[in-house]
Amino acid sequence: MRRLHLSLCVLMTLYLTACSTGEFTSSKNVTGGISPEEAYRLGKIKNTPYIINGRIYVPMAYEESLAYEETGTASWYGQETLDQHNGQPTAYGETFDPSRPSAAHKYLPLPSVVKVTNLDTKVSIIVRVNDRGPFVDDRVIDLSAEAAKKLGFYEKGTAKVRVEVISR
Repeated sequence: MRRLHLSLCVLMTLYLTACSTGEFTSSKNVTGGISPEEAYRLGKIKNTPYIINGRIYVPMAYEESLAYEETGTASWYGQETLDQHNGQPTAYGETFDPSRPSAAHKYLPLPSVVKVTNLDTKVSIIVRVNDRGPFVDDRVIDLSAEAAKKLGFYEKGTAKVRVEVISR
């Protein structure tokens, strides 16, 4: 599966390089007059490849995501300043509220519903993925502050978790 994502990333990079003119005029018509960067940020182009910090991310197809399960490190976003993301639009276009359980994932289709289990405490929570991230290589999911509290790692900042797709 990772090889497929890597291959798609390489092909997308080649495609973007070959098609690039340095301007985004043709894409502006598709996204309603805004740049592709702004469209990705606001979630106007859902479940299509997107670029963050020069890296291309290719979301999974819905069918592929149904079998998704991964173990790794979870974090919660807004740690720098809790209000930093509060009220901001998610990649799916909803308003982020750190007091409600939600999640961000780099590859799952938006929206997706996942079960996240803290492997240390065995506590689980079901959350809706409506945003993109975390854009840190060793993290598999970013949770809202409320979800981190319910899973028991709010104070610690990170936890070893298992993420399983429940549905889209």
